[in-house]
Amino acid sequence: MNDVTKDQTAQSDSTRRLSIPVMAAFGSGELGTAVVTIGLYSLLLFYYQQIVGLSGTLTGLALGIALFCDAVTDPLVGSLSDRVKSKYGRRHPVMAASAIPIAITLFALFNPPDGLSAIGSFAWLTVFAILVRTALTFFVIPHLALGAEMAPDYLQRSTLYSFGALIGGVGGALIGFAVYWVLFPTTDEFTPGLLNAEGYRTFTLAAGIVLIASIGLCVLGTAGEIPNLQAPEPGANFSFLDMVRDIRDVFRDRDFLVIFAGFLLWYIFGYIESVGSPFLNLHFWGLQTEELAYFGVTALLGLPVAFALVPWVTRTFDKRNTMIGSSLAFLLLPNIPICLRLMDVSWYPANSSPWILYINLGISLLNAVTGTIAAVTYSSIYADLTDSHEYRTHQRREGTIFAARSFSGKAAGAFGLMIGGAILDLIAFPENAPYGSVPDEVIWNLGFFVGPATSFFPRRV
Repeated sequence: MNDVTKDQTAQSDSTRRLSIPVMAAFGSGELGTAVVTIGLYSLLLFYYQQIVGLSGTLTGLALGIALFCDAVTDPLVGSLSDRVKSKYGRRHPVMAASAIPIAITLFALFNPPDGLSAIGSFAWLTVFAILVRTALTFFVIPHLALGAEMAPDYLQRSTLYSFGALIGGVGGALIGFAVYWVLFPTTDEFTPGLLNAEGYRTFTLAAGIVLIASIGLCVLGTAGEIPNLQAPEPGANFSFLDMVRDIRDVFRDRDFLVIFAGFLLWYIFGYIESVGSPFLNLHFWGLQTEELAYFGVTALLGLPVAFALVPWVTRTFDKRNTMIGSSLAFLLLPNIPICLRLMDVSWYPANSSPWILYINLGISLLNAVTGTIAAVTYSSIYADLTDSHEYRTHQRREGTIFAARSFSGKAAGAFGLMIGGAILDLIAFPENAPYGSVPDEVIWNLGFFVGPATSFFPRRV
């Protein structure tokens, strides 16, 4: 952001400072988002392709339909939350109402009835993917917009969103550790452990509890800030035409369009790698399910480092340069070992070597740092955009702007799942595949398409 934006932000109540407990309560909301993200982007494609037996292409199509619905619900919820009138503020009632629907729909998504046909499984996935994404929107959009309202100055916003990234990241890492070590251990019956269908039921039950608790803490812990938040503009009643007008005005903002496009592309490439990671780690690298739990430990080590670095790097290099550099590093680093394996470099360790785990853990540690810095900077820049947009239009549209941010992230995730599912069908990856049963050619193609083919090449566009 330029100095004009900094000055605009500083004109808002810059003398007010958020307390650490309030910022921690705000950040606790990211824990609920993190647990849903693990389900949607780390487990969902594997579950439906390997356990349910639905083709990767149909899985991707179902999630593409859910994406279409997100195109409506994200700006709708954003515009709605900008206009809510209640004694509890604009954001808090919408956030509180979302918790139970998210938990119920996430459970249903991973627990389809037995005996469904391929069409039945496709329909079940489509309906509940739409419902869980819609319910999640009713928390994510107001939560992000709340951060832009709560933090009164340019630099404090980076700190506030760092709390969210830290709590969501550390909590997500601990949940990820429990998922792989406790719910999906390798056994004689299930090799790898992710083939255990019962583990997914347990995961969704536990996820629902964590989700409701984190949203409740976020809502109650930030309620004291409600008197300091902006009220809806006089006469700002919700209507569909107002929503369309808000979206039109936001997308006319050139600064917004640049950030929106960059955020969308970064997430698309990142999510392709994310949804392919269970297949890649288990079959391309030959890791055990329990070893996947250690990747959560590297996140625990990397996130505090990123948390400490964010204020310094954004002051030193500016938010824009920090965003670009950390985003590129996050996308490129995982492809280094993949390319070395694909090229069959003689000095690179074999899969039987313990160095394979150590190298991948090192990459994971660096990615925890760079990915967190990138995510925090993106969120902080979006918050700054609300001020520059108000400066030009005299309208506060945090909800609509963060709805567009959320849509770009979820759209990219859906595209990532669609592309990942199509890749599995393209390379003929078998269903319910134990260790050692996948042909070498399929494994090589898996590494190529999940790795460099969908990371390096698109960035030439």
